[in-house]
Amino acid sequence: MKVIIPLAAVGVLLTAACSNHASTPAATSPTISFQTGMTPGMSVQTMPAMSGMQPPPASASATPADSPPPQGGTAVSISDFKFNPATLTVPVGTTVTWTNKDGEPHIIAAKDGSFHSPGMDTNATYSFTFTTAGSYDYICSIHPFMTGTVVVTK
Repeated sequence: MKVIIPLAAVGVLLTAACSNHASTPAATSPTISFQTGMTPGMSVQTMPAMSGMQPPPASASATPADSPPPQGGTAVSISDFKFNPATLTVPVGTTVTWTNKDGEPHIIAAKDGSFHSPGMDTNATYSFTFTTAGSYDYICSIHPFMTGTVVVTK
């Protein structure tokens, strides 16, 4: 006579046997936390395509979403997946501020690695002070079809 024990019954017996063990720690619920300024799902790690990029210099800064954007010719608005103006000309020593008006996050990255913003949610700003004359092409590293240029004059 063969005795066949259903697999489910074996699992119940094993689970019951394990749950009586005194040293088993209590189960805890998983917790999820997000860094301030990060979009859920965005990794803090450097993206592979940007591994050669340098961190932004001390003159770059990101500000919370409640900071007002600058006035005048030093502001770049990000809306409809475009930089406006697409080309901005400023003198050396000027701080340019980008403001994200889109519902999607953006990351500003100079093609030469001279500046790089963190992930910018809606209404977030990023500022960078240009201390050297030249032409600085940049993209949104999340949406590389978005391009812009800052021309810095002496």
